[in-house]
Amino acid sequence: MSISRRDFVKGSIVLPMGFMVPPSLAGAKAGAKHRTVLIGSGWWGMNIATVAIESRKCDVVALCDVDQNQIDSAAARLEKLTGRMPKKYKDFRECLAKEKPHIVIVATPDHWHPLCMIAAVKAGAHVYVEKPIGHTVYEGRAMVKAARENDRVVQIGTHRRASPHNISGMKFLKEGRAGKIGMVRSFVHYGGGPGKPTPDSAPPKGLDWDFWCGPAPLRPFNKRIHPRGFRRFLDYANGQLGDWGIHWLDQILWWTEEKYPKTVASVAARHIFEDNTDCPDTQVVQYGFDSFTATWEHRWYAGNNAEKHNIGCYFYGTRGTFHMGWRDGWTFYPSNSREPIIHEDPQLNKPDDQNIKELWANFLSCIDTGRRPVCDIEIGHRSTNMALLGMLSYKAGRSIEWDGAKEIILGDPEANKLLKRKYRKPWVYPEA
Repeated sequence: MSISRRDFVKGSIVLPMGFMVPPSLAGAKAGAKHRTVLIGSGWWGMNIATVAIESRKCDVVALCDVDQNQIDSAAARLEKLTGRMPKKYKDFRECLAKEKPHIVIVATPDHWHPLCMIAAVKAGAHVYVEKPIGHTVYEGRAMVKAARENDRVVQIGTHRRASPHNISGMKFLKEGRAGKIGMVRSFVHYGGGPGKPTPDSAPPKGLDWDFWCGPAPLRPFNKRIHPRGFRRFLDYANGQLGDWGIHWLDQILWWTEEKYPKTVASVAARHIFEDNTDCPDTQVVQYGFDSFTATWEHRWYAGNNAEKHNIGCYFYGTRGTFHMGWRDGWTFYPSNSREPIIHEDPQLNKPDDQNIKELWANFLSCIDTGRRPVCDIEIGHRSTNMALLGMLSYKAGRSIEWDGAKEIILGDPEANKLLKRKYRKPWVYPEA
């Protein structure tokens, strides 16, 4: 037997503070739109830019990208939407200096997020930066520092914090309806297979490959990396844990009052992949908190048709098991079989079944009010750290003890070296 949450709990969903968009917007004259710039004009960046335009409070005046093919296509799409061709730049520094934007969207590959976001807030812009916020832990520390010193609103693209069913599900959990939670299991089980190697090649005409690599190592161009494949290459991202993992680890930190784990231990390997990527195809991470244990697991093969859910978090409580999902909403399975299963369907937006729209509304509201957004840079930093520490444990080959207040690994000088990395010249690692 199953009943809907609407039958179980009457009343409207409670939204976070700052969610309503006021009629006026700080930093712009009455009736004027926010001058908005998109850095990184690929698939996801265009999703965000489209939402910005649809808000009717933003004017996307410029795009910035090192791939001429990508930026030309994106600019043509925006011209159809707005009737005006945005200016095009390759260097984000020139774009910021000439356009003087009020809002900057950073939707580059992960290894570029820190430098672009920090430059944007120093130029006076509020920033919407995609997750994960960076490639290493100490980049995130520098990003938090830059946002605070420049008094800018920085929203992270962990849009599940703005998703209606995630909000109501968190309310359910925090009211204790699942009982005392002793363990949370977060996971993504998607299909795939061994694959096969893709040979390196010359970069396509119009792509500045050296600039694309930027502060990361310069390696030969490969079609598996760009466009859209970079997350499987550890020079530029952190695999499935750094991509999908942050969304569900963020749900754990949203639920708990503990800000970080005390211990992190990862087991990961390439059991199946036969291609030329270098990320693990299988990974399990255990996070030790004071009051509960959390785990992450993923595999890039054997699409999960055997279990009820293939993505999300299971919260295991004394009153039952709560599943926080994506396209399947949330579901509570009571321990007492005589009690009904409780379920709420998702409310997702097209394309891609996401909630950028709600997160963007919160972003604009906080620019007006000065309040911290629901996915503030410090929240994003802690959630990104969860993923990065899991990868750090894998790379170090051992478990670590984490002092989240000081952001150091206890008793392990070698592992601490992995909290940052050398940047390729002339780029300089951002210091907090």
